[in-house]
Amino acid sequence: MTIISELLLAASSAALAAQAAPAPAGQEQPPAIDQAAQAAPVADAAAQPNESDDIVVTGTRTAGRSRLDSAAPVDVLSGATLQRQGTTELASALAAVAPSIDFPRPSATDGTDAIRPATLRGLSPDQTLVLINGIRGHASSLVNTNGSIGRGSAAVDLNTVPTAALDRIEVLRDGASAQYGSDAIAGVVNLRLREARSGGGASVTYGFYDTQIDTANNRRNVKGEHAVTASGWQGIGFGDDGFITVSGEYTKRQPTNRADIDLRVAPNRVTGRYGDPEVEQYTGFVNAGTSLTDNLKLYAFGGYQDRDSRSAAFPRISPAAQTAAAAATRAQLALAGYADGFLPIINTKSRDINSAVGLKGDVSGFTVDLSLSYGRNKIDYRTLNSANYAYGSATPRSFYDGATIYDQYVAGLDVSRQFDVFQSLNVAFGLEGRREGYRIVAGELASYGYPAAGTVTGALASAAPGAQGFGGFSPDNETKRSRRNGSAYLDLEAQVTDKLLVGLAGRFEDYSDFGSTVNGKASLRYDLTRWFALRGTASTGFRAPSLQQQYFTQTASVVTNGVPILTGTFPSVSSVGSALGGLPLQPEKSTNFSVGTVIRAGGFDLTVDGYLIKIRDQIGLSENIQATASTQVAALLAPYNVSAARFFLNGLASTTQGIDAVAHYRLATDGAGAFDFTLAGNVNTIDVTRVPTSTATLDPAPTLFARSRILTLEQGTPGEKVTGQIDWSLDRLGALARVTYYGDVNQPGTLASGTADVHTGKHAITDLELRYAAPKGAQIGLGVSNLFDVYPDQTIAANNTTGVLGFPSYSPFGFNGRYLYARVGLNW
Repeated sequence: MTIISELLLAASSAALAAQAAPAPAGQEQPPAIDQAAQAAPVADAAAQPNESDDIVVTGTRTAGRSRLDSAAPVDVLSGATLQRQGTTELASALAAVAPSIDFPRPSATDGTDAIRPATLRGLSPDQTLVLINGIRGHASSLVNTNGSIGRGSAAVDLNTVPTAALDRIEVLRDGASAQYGSDAIAGVVNLRLREARSGGGASVTYGFYDTQIDTANNRRNVKGEHAVTASGWQGIGFGDDGFITVSGEYTKRQPTNRADIDLRVAPNRVTGRYGDPEVEQYTGFVNAGTSLTDNLKLYAFGGYQDRDSRSAAFPRISPAAQTAAAAATRAQLALAGYADGFLPIINTKSRDINSAVGLKGDVSGFTVDLSLSYGRNKIDYRTLNSANYAYGSATPRSFYDGATIYDQYVAGLDVSRQFDVFQSLNVAFGLEGRREGYRIVAGELASYGYPAAGTVTGALASAAPGAQGFGGFSPDNETKRSRRNGSAYLDLEAQVTDKLLVGLAGRFEDYSDFGSTVNGKASLRYDLTRWFALRGTASTGFRAPSLQQQYFTQTASVVTNGVPILTGTFPSVSSVGSALGGLPLQPEKSTNFSVGTVIRAGGFDLTVDGYLIKIRDQIGLSENIQATASTQVAALLAPYNVSAARFFLNGLASTTQGIDAVAHYRLATDGAGAFDFTLAGNVNTIDVTRVPTSTATLDPAPTLFARSRILTLEQGTPGEKVTGQIDWSLDRLGALARVTYYGDVNQPGTLASGTADVHTGKHAITDLELRYAAPKGAQIGLGVSNLFDVYPDQTIAANNTTGVLGFPSYSPFGFNGRYLYARVGLNW
């Protein structure tokens, strides 16, 4: 808390010393939009609009309200801010500039390596709602079932939208289920697409690592692991105000490897691959709009992404130990043609669609917005360079493992009107209908099963079937499910006096699977003076259980005495889940409170907001419940020939509290250029207050949530994150320096003593960029991310017997080291 306290003291002093002050809340007018200026980026920061006057559309339905006049905290991040970095991943760029957002880079976690989730205020990735142009985005079809941050979640993949397509991002740091519906427990991220009638730009970003890797047993230097991204956009005008903005991006990234040496092989060497996956990705977006009449506008957007990712599983080695198990493993490897071992590669091919069309205009004095959107994500899974031991010498080397598919239709009607009640009263109401679908498609037989009966003999008799590294979906795992929901909301926002703003919102939702919910929100803001305001909110929220959580299943079978014995993940309402006490999943529910201040004077502004979020009925993925855990469990599982099972269940409860502080100061000088200073911090604590210990049939049950799962929720994201940034520009020259401090993160082990826990430590990451940018013409940027080549604390040798896990994957800044990059482009 010391860093934040010093920030508040310094910021308050600066505010009191400032001379100028803006107009009081409720009297600020939105700036006029210049389409020509909007079409091309501005090189000089002094010429950019003051972000304190940014008009926001997230968290409020009152037209013309700026972020500093809102009753809840909203960050506004420009597209230029996101692009002035070495990374071209949207989620990674967003985490670098928004202290309340984190984007870990898990590795060795199957599909989660490729579809990585981001978190807001340390909560689950699926507890943040993502909008595109104010329309609900769709989740990925992947459900994170392995040991990563966000285990058990199926979240929106932010990296399906390229930064070149964005005008800005609005991040509402407040509970908003009463305004937007399910998922908005931690807040809302609204991706605002670029709108341009003219102009365009293209750029190529090339980068590579130059890093010293110091793992517990090895020290080596890496230069390379290249990445290249080519992107561009073009604005096209037609008619009086029509526009079509086309954006595209291509990324080719080599894998990184930060594994330690493997002490199990001779000579000792790196046998694993631990880091970012290999990626080749194509993305395209179109955003368009035009007036049909004087009072009616048509708008639409569409995006498509094809992403091919290849990450590594743990290596399969030929053990040197002279034991019966080692001898069997060596025999299986030899029969499969891998006498020296092999490294399975998990290949995920994700195809993603975002689309919407709508009409907006004035009808009898009301502003009406009618929209229809469709989103779809399909992930095909393959295992490469692998083997199915049960096939012996006939094993394939590559396997098609099946696919998961999620799609979503949303139809929405939003109506608003401002009335001359009090100083002003904005009344908004609307309806929304949504249909979701989820499907699992089986893979080929060799990816999950045995060859023809009678062929599994000798050394293969004890072989587990399925592709090593990632077993495929069997026909028993196939599912096709859908649900529908409808909702209605009412949102009132009144400027009672020139000092007092009051907001009330309520929303009713009804789902075809679990029933209905009702949520409400109240907000207040009072401007005590021209430069100082108080604000606060209180709300209830919810997150509907995803179809992925309800129906995901993946099992493996081993034939014992001629009988297939299953183990894996089962739906809670399946026969196996029900036998162990699984019940239909219910929505998570939250109660949110926030209180904050806004200070502004001249070129300075400061917002400080404290928050308290209580979540109950939280959904989690249980541990494997083994038949060997008790005679009762064995009896319950015996009829289904299942040796172990896990499933999703409600029952966790947690309390999250913290403080967000964001300070800006903009200084324009006559001869030295323009300076933009930002200091922002987040202090966050999470306490799991309830852990289920029983099910409907098991009381007490074997451990449902292990110590490692609970500590991941509480300590898996940094408790403190502070970012300081200076952005300078003079004519066409510019420079940016940013330092981000991360508090310690715990990647807990399985031992109750805590001796197997892996901590990242407290670290500061420094980023620098120099640039030349003409309003129209050449664009050049040279930069370095992680200038001082900082790594999280290494994994000690005792906790890394395979050599793969060189560093904790929970690290909020990754574990790749120093990255050098150059960006060249052209604006027109």
